[in-house]
This record gives sequence, structure tokens and C-alpha cells, in this order.
Amino acid sequence: MNFKPLAIAAAIAATCVSAQAQTEIQWWHSMTAVNNEWVTDLAKQFNESQKEYKVVPTFKGVYDESMTAAIAAFRSGNAPHILQVFEVGTATMMASQGATVPVGKIMTDAGLNFDPKAYIPAVAGYYTAPNGQMLSFPFNSSTTIFYYNKDAFKKAGLNPDVAPKTWPEVFEAAKKLKASGHSCPMTLAWQGWTQLESFSTWHNVEFATKANGLGGMDARMKVNSPLHVKHIDNLGKAAAAGEFVYKGRASTAQASFTSGECAMIQTSSGFYGDVAKNAKFAYALAPLPYYPDVKGAPQNTVIGGASLWVMAGKKPAEYKGVAAFFDFLSQTKVQAASHQRTGYLPITMAAYDLTNKSGFYEKNPGTDVAVQQMIRTVTDNSRGIRLGNYVQIRTIEDEELEQVWSGKKSGKDALDSIVKRGDELLVRFERANKK
Repeated sequence: MNFKPLAIAAAIAATCVSAQAQTEIQWWHSMTAVNNEWVTDLAKQFNESQKEYKVVPTFKGVYDESMTAAIAAFRSGNAPHILQVFEVGTATMMASQGATVPVGKIMTDAGLNFDPKAYIPAVAGYYTAPNGQMLSFPFNSSTTIFYYNKDAFKKAGLNPDVAPKTWPEVFEAAKKLKASGHSCPMTLAWQGWTQLESFSTWHNVEFATKANGLGGMDARMKVNSPLHVKHIDNLGKAAAAGEFVYKGRASTAQASFTSGECAMIQTSSGFYGDVAKNAKFAYALAPLPYYPDVKGAPQNTVIGGASLWVMAGKKPAEYKGVAAFFDFLSQTKVQAASHQRTGYLPITMAAYDLTNKSGFYEKNPGTDVAVQQMIRTVTDNSRGIRLGNYVQIRTIEDEELEQVWSGKKSGKDALDSIVKRGDELLVRFERANKK
């Protein structure tokens, strides 16, 4: 008797049973380019580390697009298990009662250890509810930092080893870069985040009332102070002189830096992985510039990037898979490797310590800037920014600032409009969510 066909059939059957037994976890994200590769690798590493669960990462568009898609999917009963949401969507997610499950509950129900105190306080605090419960899992947390092209600095007669520390020094460097023939001395990415949010906390000035929204939903915008007006007007003058070149919304401007077109940029620390892989010139990372006549500056920057939210309505076995994946992501070695690869914050102090002891910061100067900017003592003006309808308010910021860069509005007129239009959305959010 020939047993070979029977053996093959048995093996196939066993494989099918094993495949059917594996619980699939859908993860919707907004990572592109080198960061998309990172997300794919993380899922692959987790999947290969065990056989019970399979995480399937899917790119669902930029942050606001993926968030909108997930809300629509939830209403139709097809939401993913895990959704990556950028920090400005936090207040909206917190207000979406019944749509999500707190990450702390997911971990506790799975019998896994989860200590919010292990995370960098500025990170954990941002995603924690007033009752102390951590609502989402910190993932690609970032902050705003300064990048510059050392080769371009050298050509312009600037010291390539010394970054501009103050805004007057930045504007002076831009003039020299322009004079040396550089077509784009300076640009900006995520302009609302870098030039209004981070600018405010870095200078310890109010961005919005109620501790920038962390103290209640009745917060109102405060970005038309004399300091804000002075700064936006200065950038407007630089734009008119061709010393600041606006390249577009969100992260659009980043490509102009890695290509060598623009010599200076303020953007996410999470841009580091792209620069490290694609820049064909000498570059450096440095702290954000500040106005030296502002008392208390520099203070600290605030969190950017995104966290992972767990959507409601899933099976207990699936939530165990989500918990197992988060437990994997929490491992110190995984956290440290992700930080070193991408430039995103190490999330936990243990991951920061491991990276420091490995000599990574010494070998790659400036890669600790983001951490150093975040771990300073915070104030009510610099704890973070959590406002309702802030995705829409960011769009308003883009629209109004673009009017300044094109010479159609003064800094004061644009900022006054941001406050007026932004407050209308804040009032709407407050009314919609009042209990």
C-alpha cells in the first residue's frame, strides 16, 4: 500500500487547520516610504515570533484620511482592530464613546503587565484620561526638531558644525544661503505644528486657554499674541525675500530637504530615517531656534506623531492578539531599535537608556535632540495640546498662514482669523460633547 498520498493529504490538512486557527489582527496606518517599511517589518517580526496571531498592516492614506475611513468602517461594522491616529485626533477619539476600548483594559484583560509609568511622562500623559486610564498605545511619538545641510552652510561661509540657536541667527543664515546662490535657504513642514504649536510651548506661551485644552473642552485659541504676530510677520518677510520658501502642507516640504534643494527645515524627529537613508550630503540635527528676548525660552516641545487605538466590537480572542502585539512593541529592545531606525521618540526611559549605553547617540550626533527637548520640566503652557475638532483647525491654520507667505495677509490678520475661525469649531465641539 502507498502511504505517501495519505501523508501528503494529512500534512495539507494540518496546515489548513493551523492557518484557520491563526487569529488575524487588522492594523490600519498612515506610514509612507521608509516608515512604511518599518511598520511592515514590525508586523513581520511579531508574526514570526509566535504562531497564534497574524498582524496585517494596511496603509489607509494620510492621517486624516485613515481616521475618517476608520470611523466610517466602525459605523458599518468593518473597523480594523488597531487604528493609528495622529495626536491632533486625540480629543476626537476620546470623545467617541463606545467606538474604542482603552489600551489599559485590553492589556489587563489579557493578563499582561502594562505600566504607564514606564513611558516618558510627556508621552503617557498625553494619551491618558483625567481618571488616570491610558486610552491608546504610544507608537510613533515625535517632536519638532531642526535639520540643516552642512555642505550648504559651508558653501555659504557659515560654520557647518554650529547650528543657529536663535531665530535671528536662522534668518541671518537664510540671508547668507540666499546670497551664496541657494534657491531655497529655509522651508517648513507641518507649519501649524512647527510654527504655532511647538513654537508656543518652546517659548512657554499660551497656545489655547485651559492649559491648551488639557484642562477642559471650553478652551479657546490664543495664537494671536504679540510674540506670535512678530514671528509670523518675520517669516512673511523672509518669504517675500526668497529666504523662506513654502513647499506645501503636511510633510510635503521634507522631500525638498533630502534632495538638497532646501538647506534648512523644521519638521518631525521621525523624518530622521528618511534623511539618514536618502540624503546625499552632510547634515545635522539640532534643537529648535527661539527668540532670546523671551523670558523662559526655550522651554520644551510637545508630542507629535501618533498612537494606536483599539476599536470596539471585536471578539475576546482578537483582543488577546492585540494585547500580545502591544506587549511585543513594548519590549525594550524593540522600542530602542525603532527609535534608532526612525528618529521617533524611544517612548520608554528603558529604551532611551539602552540606546544611550549602546553608544548610538555618540555615533550619530543630534539623534538625542528630540528626547532632550521632551524630558524637561513642563508647565501648563507646555504639557501638550488637546483640542476638539483640531483636524479642521489645522486646515484653517494652513489656509491662513498660506495667505501670509503669499503676501496677501499680515501676520496679525491671519492669526486673528485663526483664532476666530478656530474658536467657532471649539464651541461647536464643546456643545456636541457636553454631558
